[in-house]
Formats: sequence, C-alpha cells, structure tokens
Amino acid sequence: MKFIYQNLMPYRELPKDFNEKYESVFISVPNSLYDPEKGHEMYNDYIDQYERAIDLGFDAVSVNEHHSNAYGLMPSPNIIAGTIARKVRESDNAALVIMGNSLALYNPPIRVAEEMAMLDVITGGRLIAGFPVGTSMDTNYAYGVAPSELRPRYYEAHDLIKKAWNEREPFSFNGKFNQLRYVNVWPRPVQQPNPPVWIPGGGASVETWDFCAKNDYQYSYLSFYGHAFAQDKLDNFWKRREELGMDQNPYRAGFVQIICVSETDEKAQQEYEEHINYFFENSLHVSPKYAEAPGYRTAKSVARGMQSQYGSESAGSQLRKGLNWQQLIEKGFIIAGSPSSVREQLEAAVRKLRVGNLLVMLNHGSMPQELAMKNIELFSKEVMPQLRHIWDDEWDVKNWPEKLKNKKTEPAKN
Repeated sequence: MKFIYQNLMPYRELPKDFNEKYESVFISVPNSLYDPEKGHEMYNDYIDQYERAIDLGFDAVSVNEHHSNAYGLMPSPNIIAGTIARKVRESDNAALVIMGNSLALYNPPIRVAEEMAMLDVITGGRLIAGFPVGTSMDTNYAYGVAPSELRPRYYEAHDLIKKAWNEREPFSFNGKFNQLRYVNVWPRPVQQPNPPVWIPGGGASVETWDFCAKNDYQYSYLSFYGHAFAQDKLDNFWKRREELGMDQNPYRAGFVQIICVSETDEKAQQEYEEHINYFFENSLHVSPKYAEAPGYRTAKSVARGMQSQYGSESAGSQLRKGLNWQQLIEKGFIIAGSPSSVREQLEAAVRKLRVGNLLVMLNHGSMPQELAMKNIELFSKEVMPQLRHIWDDEWDVKNWPEKLKNKKTEPAKN
C-alpha cells in the first residue's frame, strides 16, 4: 500500500451561521470573510503538517488546485509544493504529488510543463503529476471557460505538455487553442520520458477511465463521502478496465478517505465530531447552481448516470444529512476510532475498493493545529505500518517515481 497525506487547507473560521446565511462555499462566498492574519497562521500550520507527515514516513504528500472558495486555500498548488519540495528531497522515501494543475486554465499550458519540471528537478525525480479536468466551479464559473470548450482545451493542453517534456529540440505547436512558434521547456524533468501521471476525478467519468487506460495513467477517485459511496464508482472503473483488456492492478487506482484516530473510539468522537460537522456543513456547502454548468459532463457520462458529487440531489451531501457520528462511520463517510478500530475499517475499505494508493485526509474543517498533528502522529505510527503489506505479494507498484518504487520505508522519526 502507498499512503499519501492530503490536506485541502480549509479556511477553518467561517461564521457559525455560514451554511444558513451564505449560499455557497464556492464562487459566491465573499472574501470579506477572509482574515489575512488568520490566513497567515493557517498556511504555516498546514505547511508544518505537510513537513511532519514527510518526517513520519508517508509515501507521498499531495497538493491540489481550487479557486474562489473557502473549502481549500490552494489556488496555486505549485506554490505550496515549492515550499515543501526540499523537505521531500531530504526524506528517505517521499514523493510529491501535484494532484491538480487544471490544465485548461493555463494559457499557455507550457507553464504547467515548466513548473512541474522544476519541482521534479528540485526533488530529484520524485514528482507525480496530476492532470485534472477541474470542477465546474473552478473552470466554468471561477475562470470562465465555456463548458463546451473545457475538455477540448484540456486534451490539447495535455498533448502539448507531454510533447514539451519529451522533445529535445524546439518545436512549433499549432493547436485550436494554443499557437506557439517556439516550445522549448527549460528545465526538463529528471524522470524520463516524463513523471508518472495521475488523473483525479470526482464525477466518475467514463471518458476519464478510458483516457487513463489509453495513456497508462493512474485514476484517483476524489469523493469526500467515503468508501461506501465510492463502491459502485470504483466497481465500474475496474469493470471498464476489464472490458478494455487492461490489468486489475490496485496501484492503477487511488481514493481519498477522511480518517480520525484517537486513543479510544469514544475519545475520537469527543475530539473530532465538531470538526467533521464543520467540514460537511460548511466546507462542502455548495450551491447546486454552481455545482455543474450545463455541458460540463459529456454525453456518454450523462447516459451512464454519472453525476457530480457537489450539489446534486443524489450526491453524498444529501445522503449525509441527519446522520449522527456512529452512522457516519457505519455508512463509510468517515473512518474513525482507536488505532485498532481504524486499522480494521481501513483494511476492509481498501480491499473492497481495490485501491493501492490511499490519500489520507487527517486535517478536517475547523480542526486546530494540535489535534491535526495528533491525528497525523497516531495514524503514521499506529495504523499505517500495520497496513503497508496490503497488495505487496500480489502486484508490482505502478505509476510511481521509478527511484522510489522499491524503496523500503524507514521507521517514523520522533
């Protein structure tokens, strides 16, 4: 198993009446609610958490990209990645996952090729490149990309970036959306022909699965409604790979899971319940009118009933309403409790979903720094080591930096 520390960097001090007074945490949330002094503290707390996760032996740390929101304070994931890149380099085994540069938003997209190459060089060949299409909120509403153009822009940007990484002489590129007389990316990545690519998605798009299969990419299903909600999506992902004649290697897939670890089951509820409620009620408070612009989903995904996890009446946000702490655990929204309880729940979920890469969310909503650090410490020392064996004797690691594939994880540092 590979364990990746994921931090959304939420704004943790929204008003208590936020989800009643304001229509959405994305797009229309007024930045008058943002206090830069508090933001300064939060950014540095979150960077401290990343660095501690690296010290404690996580296989990777992951950053992502979102805009015009209080759900996650990373409009530029590469800036955050740059602050921790040296720490990754100095570690024994950590990789750096840029889980998202939303390719269609960059003009020209070679900016992504340049910055990711820089990070791969700084870390000495430890970068994993994430290429998301991006949520409708980030792409269509915050950045104004027409829904009908989003995927054509994305695919053209993808082709340009891959070629820029692989070519050794300057070349011209004449696409529909990008016309460049000279493409000549300096520096180029350490990893050849390019860093491993992961494709994150939150809507279980059929086209995304086929795109991953065609290009030998990893697929990460990023839903925050837990392993039970994700079951049919990942079942269909594996079924689609079987239809295409592709392998069933668990390292071809990843999943994100909210986890809360304490000394006992009872203490976990006492410590984390308030912050879990803040996350679901405030951080995921998305207005349906922003959740998905008309035309964002492709015809094939609509035909198969694929839906966004944001704002839909059938989405997890509706399924979660009215659930108490124990029901959140039973229905898989969260994995929580003592180390032994978390290990048992997590192993069952990982095997059921057949994922070799687990993106672990240990900082939730309004969680204060000391509690987040405790969660990171307990998970890394009392849960993660006991689950590393999963899949080891059955499958080779795929879509991972070559120099780290067979690297033995060192014991957690104190």
